[in-house]
Formats: sequence, C-alpha cells, structure tokens
Amino acid sequence: MRRLGSVQQKIPCVFLTEVKEEQSRKRDCQHFQVVATEVVNPAALDADIDCALATEKLDGTCCYVTLYNGQPYLWARLDRKPNKQAEKRFKKYQRSHRSCKGFTWNVDEDFKTVPETWIPAHRVKCHNGRPAPDEHGHIPGWVPVEKDNKQYCWHSSVVDYEVGAALVLRPSADDESVLEMAAVPLIDLLEQTLELIGTNVNGNPYGLGCKKQPVHCLVSHGSVRVRNPPPVDFQQLCSWFQESPEGRVEGIVWHCSDGTLIKVHRHHLGLRWPDGETCLGNKPVVLHVDGCNNSKDLFTSFSRLNGQRFSQLQDIRYDP
Repeated sequence: MRRLGSVQQKIPCVFLTEVKEEQSRKRDCQHFQVVATEVVNPAALDADIDCALATEKLDGTCCYVTLYNGQPYLWARLDRKPNKQAEKRFKKYQRSHRSCKGFTWNVDEDFKTVPETWIPAHRVKCHNGRPAPDEHGHIPGWVPVEKDNKQYCWHSSVVDYEVGAALVLRPSADDESVLEMAAVPLIDLLEQTLELIGTNVNGNPYGLGCKKQPVHCLVSHGSVRVRNPPPVDFQQLCSWFQESPEGRVEGIVWHCSDGTLIKVHRHHLGLRWPDGETCLGNKPVVLHVDGCNNSKDLFTSFSRLNGQRFSQLQDIRYDP
C-alpha cells in the first residue's frame, strides 16, 4: 500500500465553508459556527477526490513520531497560539469581516511562548525566517513527549522508550473488520502522524477503559479505511452519517493520490458527535502485546492478555 499523507497542517473541508453567528457545536467557548455549504471545494476537485482513499477521521489528539536526541520519539501536537490581546483583536476582525483572511499578525509580540524543544510542523510558512501563523491564527508544531512530563502523561502511557515501542491500534492484516492492539517498534512509525485516543482524551467517544483502568493507544492516520464510502455530495454524505452503520464516525479524511488531504466533519454538516455507539468502538479486537513483562504499566497489563480477543474495543479490561 502506498504511504499515506501525514497530518501536519489543518486539513481543508471537502465543501466550501461559511461562518455563522451561532454557538459552536464543537467548542463551548466559541460563539460562531463554521458550516459547510453544498459547493464542493475546488481544492478537492483539483486533487481528484473521487479517486481518493476514504479513511475514518478519528476523535483524539494528533501525535507525530520523529527523532529526538537521535532516538525515535513520540511528539505531542502543540500549536503556538495568540496571547489574549491578540486573540481579542483577531476575533473582532473575524466577526466584522466574516473571515480570517487579511488579518495582520506581529509574530514577535502576538504569540504565547513555547518550550525550547518545540518544532514547527512541516510546511509551516516562514516570514523573515520565523514560523508564521496560518489563516486560523495558529502556528502548528510539536513537542517531544518526555516520560516525566505530567502534562503528557496519557501520551507517555502508550510509549516505552526503553523497549522502543508504542501501543498501536490497527486493522488486522487478515481481516480489516477486526482490530488488533500491538506493541509496534517506534522506528517502524518514523515520520508518521497518529491519533492518540482513549479514556482521558476528548471525552472518550469510543468508550475505551474506565477511570480505574484507563486505556489509551495510537492509531496511524489513514489506517482505518471507510468501506463503501458515499459520493462527495452534501445530501448523500448527510444521509450516510445518519443512516449507515459505517457512518458512525466523527468524519472522513480522503487521502488523494497527489498527497493532498481533504476532510469532512459531522459538525460541518450540522450533525451531532458523538451520537451513540461508534463504528470503531464496536469492532472486535485482539491483543498482540508480547514480551513486555518488564515494561511499563499498560504494556505489562496487555502482555498478560496477549492473544485474548474482545468482542468490542470498548470491552477491553485488565488487572492494573
């Protein structure tokens, strides 16, 4: 299979969007809503989206595997964001112009500081040698997940740097309708982006684990394919999300042959998420985590269950 695109930037919607003055369905603190029109985005047409690979858009937090101090490392997404004064100016401009385009930033003064280990994401534009914000006012980037950093404790729970492995959820090679949880060498994940999902991430829409037995894992972007995806048509997509068992997903990300990524989110279409059972959470899963008895907590717990099959992803339980 060809190498799929990695998620380094904000992905454009498959439809042209507009801003409405109403409470966001996605963010409680946002008093405007970005919604899709029924017009297909020319960028999607240019990338030949009808021939693209449709994959499930996962609801977690984005991660990246690359080198840190010469060793394969998991990196957490950290966008450099505006400070309060600049954010206020930006939102005022956005409300009055009903668009982000045309706003002028002072990169030296308008943005919060980031750790020294922070790196900008690929393809971030530079201005006078400095990373510049995108049209949303963010500078996408990454910070390494170091094991003693409590801010990233759930990221840290899915990697073991001594063993050099990560806990990855992926479709089984034998049957894509069955998932497997495996300890995958970090070196095999180099330069990939992945989604961290689990008990303490984004409200846990997939129902993984519980407070006493938290379960977290990584899912490589593009690894969960959408079978029999609907045509790129506003009404047909709305119907698919609401009526098809395969449509119980947060959204779709299309991986186009030229490397372009295009997405649609339920909220773009005015639909709820989460909305009951999820397609991913209801899939059966087999644990393939072997030889990690001297590893850290989650790896050790899953190693004791090596080879065990659960009828649903959300049924995974272990002895802490």
